[in-house]
Amino acid sequence: MKTTLFLGAALLFGIFGSLAQELAMVRHDDRFGFINREGDMVIAPQYEKADSFSEGLAPAMSDKKWGFIDKEGAWAIQPTYDRVKSFQSGYALVLKDDQWNYIDPSGTILQTPVQEKFYDFEDGVAFYRIEKKIGLINTRGEVVLEPTYDVIKPFVSGHARVRNNDRWGMIDVKGKVIVPVEYDEIGDYSDQAIWARKGDSFGLLNGNDFNIIAGVDKIWDFHEGSKLTYARSDKKVGFIDAEGNWVIPPTFDKVRAFNNGLAPVYRDKKWGYIDTEGNQVIDFVYRDAETFADNGLAPVKEKKRWGFINKEGKMVIPAQYDITAGGFSMFQKDNQKGFIDGLARVKYEKEWGFLDENGNPLGGVWYQNAELFSE
Repeated sequence: MKTTLFLGAALLFGIFGSLAQELAMVRHDDRFGFINREGDMVIAPQYEKADSFSEGLAPAMSDKKWGFIDKEGAWAIQPTYDRVKSFQSGYALVLKDDQWNYIDPSGTILQTPVQEKFYDFEDGVAFYRIEKKIGLINTRGEVVLEPTYDVIKPFVSGHARVRNNDRWGMIDVKGKVIVPVEYDEIGDYSDQAIWARKGDSFGLLNGNDFNIIAGVDKIWDFHEGSKLTYARSDKKVGFIDAEGNWVIPPTFDKVRAFNNGLAPVYRDKKWGYIDTEGNQVIDFVYRDAETFADNGLAPVKEKKRWGFINKEGKMVIPAQYDITAGGFSMFQKDNQKGFIDGLARVKYEKEWGFLDENGNPLGGVWYQNAELFSE
């Protein structure tokens, strides 16, 4: 009995481990396949077109028709569609015979009241338009918010900016108003604070309080994991906390977010790095610079190419790469450049691949294209 239970548990672990495995889409010889984080080609390049995995399934094209494959490369949903989009919140949009529908992983169509434009699900809801107003439906096809707003922006951590009559506010996925629709501008949701503008005044929303910051003419969204964001005053940029206090005075021309205790900043036409007290810790010598990853490496640009430095400012991976993401991933909000979970997507001599933290190409292989890893 113990042996049977152990084998059963091992089998279940193997199944769930496979489902949790991240894969990256690559293009080789004009066909699309998928590699794992060890660099193994787990799904051979065989598809005319494809997209990255989402919720365990990836769109793929065969004989000019789209379907969905699983992580073994088998057709989970046969290629019978003219167009498809990725699975989100358990459903994917598919086009067949000039009709869009939502389907679940079995291919079953979700019945909804949607008659006009179809939108992807995100955070368990999808936009629902009637004439010029937008509301929300849930994954049961039920209306959770009647079409009420002129604009609803994509959800961020379960919250979305909304606009009516040129005024902005914020709602949650149930349509509940979190921030009244009374601001001229508003930033995306953050658990630190949300920036907003009323007239010429910029400030931060903490609960129901709008704290105006004198002299500020722009504020950026809080970066995930950071208690500081940046703001501009008199054409210079510095860092503020969630209460609107200047932690680092506005003395820089440009900045990017803090991570791992350092932030890239731009002054006198060069980039360097400062710590959370505003002290310069890496010299202003780079043409461009990106945020440090959790592993302590950051992309920096020398002349026309990018390399990677450590937190002491030492170039540990030579500046011989491009790092700008392409394909589908370049349109993602806050698209991260550099190392993600120990691998960095780079371009080398017109081909794409991934570097490990020692600067070695994953699997020793380069591809026509490579997208970010996903599940």
